[in-house]
Amino acid sequence: MQRDQLLSTLNQLLSPHLVKDYCPNGLQVEGKEEIHHIVTGVTASQALIDHAIALDADAILVHHGYFWKNEAYNIVGMKKRRIAALLQHDINLFAYHLPLDVHPTLGNNAQLAKLLALTEVTPVVDIAPEGVVMQGILPEAITHEQLSARLQHALHRAPVSVGGSAQIKRVAWCTGGGQGFIDELVNLSTDGCGIDAFISGEISEQTTHSARELGIDYFAAGHHATERYGVKAVGEHLAENFGLKVSFVDIQNPA
Repeated sequence: MQRDQLLSTLNQLLSPHLVKDYCPNGLQVEGKEEIHHIVTGVTASQALIDHAIALDADAILVHHGYFWKNEAYNIVGMKKRRIAALLQHDINLFAYHLPLDVHPTLGNNAQLAKLLALTEVTPVVDIAPEGVVMQGILPEAITHEQLSARLQHALHRAPVSVGGSAQIKRVAWCTGGGQGFIDELVNLSTDGCGIDAFISGEISEQTTHSARELGIDYFAAGHHATERYGVKAVGEHLAENFGLKVSFVDIQNPA
């Protein structure tokens, strides 16, 4: 596939023009024109780049790329080494942040819902962009400990949790660093839209107090762990529909 054709395909699939983001979405570093092998991963770290080089990949597709808002413009140190390696080996870097979170079937939120077998999945209204916070129903009411165990089984990482409810049925979630949405969620209504638990990737000091005082169980299931499945799903979509060779590389990250 031609580089420009892949870019057009990804843009049509993920619709970055519909989302105001904190970084450029799409082709961030230009490499070779012909693309046969794509490496997918969560973050464009040096380790992922090194794996792509070893696998003789033509492109890398990630959720966390470069050139973030308020990031220093200077291409020095770690940033210089990463970009230099991409340019030296003529590897394209494609990155999609919020568009990959909110995609209704392939996105991080959608894939987490699939892993947890959630039903009646819908966006939480009045929280933008649409799809950044989702809500759904567990197959059956379970305890705090049971949901914690289910998350650990699905994501291969023990979550940090707050609360201890005996009955959790309706949950909301935002993968990655979405812990701050717990306050916004509850502020939408006096009962937090009827949510029993909120799941995200990280926990901040104030998240504990918010969860306790709002009466919602909270689970920090890992930023990396909750966001590995969106980019993996997009890669699988490309392989299935366009005949590209796609290799998902999971660089372990405890965060």
